Amino acid sequence: MSQDPRNTEHDAHRSGAEQGRTAPGAAEPPPAEEDLAATFVRETEVIEESIEDGRKVRRKGIYLLPNLFTTSALFAGFFAVVAGINGDFTAAAVAIFIAMVLDGLDGRVARMTNTQSAFGAEYDSLSDMLSFGVAPALVSFTWILQDIGKTGWVVAFLYVACAALRLARFNVQIGSVDKKWFIGLPSPSAAAFVAASVWTFHSFDAEAFGFKLLMLMVVAAAGVLMVSNIRYYSFKDIDLKGPVPFVVLLAIVLGFVVISVEPSVMLLLLFGTYVASGPVMAMMRKMKHSPPAD
Repeated sequence: MSQDPRNTEHDAHRSGAEQGRTAPGAAEPPPAEEDLAATFVRETEVIEESIEDGRKVRRKGIYLLPNLFTTSALFAGFFAVVAGINGDFTAAAVAIFIAMVLDGLDGRVARMTNTQSAFGAEYDSLSDMLSFGVAPALVSFTWILQDIGKTGWVVAFLYVACAALRLARFNVQIGSVDKKWFIGLPSPSAAAFVAASVWTFHSFDAEAFGFKLLMLMVVAAAGVLMVSNIRYYSFKDIDLKGPVPFVVLLAIVLGFVVISVEPSVMLLLLFGTYVASGPVMAMMRKMKHSPPAD
């Protein structure tokens, strides 16, 4: 039995009305371009899980402010690599020092603003590997270590490997060691020691064979000290928010004045003293606790 034409017309009219009608308050369906953008954002979103007050918390996104400092440090490290390849060793050394300053700021900013995250810690570690592992080794090798031949690039690789091991060990020891001390020479300080050596020796055109051997020992010693068990003072117990005597500010000003006289030499002396402080203090502790001779 055929359907009544009037019913057919009514059904067609109702179907068209339902297709053109949207629920009250519902947004219009987004165009295809917006769907692709939303899908990309959703698929690339960072989701972290952490335990807070005994509860599992899922957090989407990343904190912008500390990661901006980390990205800036990463850029400075990459600039040092490019400058070293191009033969601009002074700019390369300065870039490594800038990366060191920015690396020190990102952690403090994260703690002061309560924006610590696992993503930020991993990102900072990868940035450190480039800025304080690859960059110093490549800059020193491009400048003078390549003249020594195979020994030069082996020592440069030794430094890179030690930096990677130092960072990996630091990541797994977070929260289990005394924050007052670093176990092994910190990678930023090792990089600063190498960069200051390159900057100073290059400024004085010190390219004799003796200086090549000296640079070889500097890079090798910095690498080995990074993976050693020698303790270095971390300066993390210094309260930057509390009041200090006026003489402290005066000493900081005088420090900047002294460094500005001959930055490369003064920075080399400063970080050379810090690098030597670990072994010297270890020997003093060993002598203090050693039993007296008969």
